[in-house]
Amino acid sequence: MSKRFTVTVPDSIFEDLEVLADSQGRPTANLAAFLIETGINQIKDKGDFPSKKSSLRKEKSE
Repeated sequence: MSKRFTVTVPDSIFEDLEVLADSQGRPTANLAAFLIETGINQIKDKGDFPSKKSSLRKEKSE
C-alpha cells in the first residue's frame, strides 16, 4: 500500500528535480518518491535507522 503526503522544498531543489525527472522521462513526483525511498534505504543499510519500537515509545511519551 502507498501513502501520500506533501513535501515542501526550496525552489532550486524543485527545479533540479524537474530537470532530472525530465531527463529520465518520468514525473517529478515519481522521482521524488524514488529519491526518498533510496535515501531511507541507505540510512537503513548504514544501520542508522532507529528501531520501530523506540520510535513508538517516543511517540507515546510525547
